[in-house]
Amino acid sequence: MSSLIQRFFKRFPGFLTCTALAGWALSVPLTAAAAVPEAATSTCRNAGLDVVVLGSGGPELSDQRASTGYLVREDGKARFIIDFGAGASLNFERAGGRIEDLHALLFTHFHVDHSNDLPALVKAAFFTNRRADLPLYGPTGSATIPTTPLFVERQFGDKGVYPYLADFLTGEAGFALKPVAVDASHAQPKLFSTQVAGFTLKAIAVEHGLMPSLGWRVEKDGCAVVVSGDTSNAGKTLDVLAQGADVFIAHNAVPEHSHDEVALHLHMTPAEIGRIAQHTGSRSLVLSHFMRRTDGAHAETAAAIRQHYRGSLAFAQDCEVYSLQSGRRTGRCATNRDHRGGGAEGKK
Repeated sequence: MSSLIQRFFKRFPGFLTCTALAGWALSVPLTAAAAVPEAATSTCRNAGLDVVVLGSGGPELSDQRASTGYLVREDGKARFIIDFGAGASLNFERAGGRIEDLHALLFTHFHVDHSNDLPALVKAAFFTNRRADLPLYGPTGSATIPTTPLFVERQFGDKGVYPYLADFLTGEAGFALKPVAVDASHAQPKLFSTQVAGFTLKAIAVEHGLMPSLGWRVEKDGCAVVVSGDTSNAGKTLDVLAQGADVFIAHNAVPEHSHDEVALHLHMTPAEIGRIAQHTGSRSLVLSHFMRRTDGAHAETAAAIRQHYRGSLAFAQDCEVYSLQSGRRTGRCATNRDHRGGGAEGKK
């Protein structure tokens, strides 16, 4: 067994036997012969809410995708960024995003492919008229990665990597980043919830090896989008977070019949994704965070998911837009040429 696997089991000794969280009834029949119900009817009352896939890739630089990122919009205005990996900043621009309109930044974890464009966003904010402080929510830390406030301090503090941006921590730049650490402990996972500008934000710890990680949920007017983050879902916490999601964005980083021990401890299989979508009654399932090992296996992935789930299923591409009310793709971001010429959003 590799040293990484040994470290994993030392850190999570109950991993192999953990099938449910203490006190939470999460048992689900997984037999292929069981009836697979249709997705639930939407209660979403806000036709203006959608989510833009800013990046549908992972850490590889050979997949022709931006790294992971999502933008929740209301009536076309940027409200929440969930992760902001390499390349996501360009697609934020293509989606018509304005830093002034953001209510908060949400991070599932701080692997590079989920956070690399954060410094670009902060620097770009200098050239905007934003004056309201910007909350930045992320996980608590561990020996592997610092907690969210320290992560931000190490990037933008006086002794950080980008000390010339330290004014964005003090507020002297016109506004301040306000980092908030959300409990990412697996020992007794707790559902975090807070209200921001009329939206409800929820998060819960998810299993991603040694990396403290969260899944995120954004709600308003009976509408909900859930982002799984990178996770094996070993603790079944997504079974709680994704209940009744209108759009459930699940990360598809391992193929169904993978034999890669490390990858399987970090990421969930397509069958597990399908089981979660069925169990939670998610109306629409959007797969993202592809890697080369999954990008060429869409047919196999869809077959594994369809053993459990019959709702809407999509394989995301960068800059696709999904309506929370319909759960369907409604368009794409503008291209650079459209943006310069003021063109309307294109459709595939």
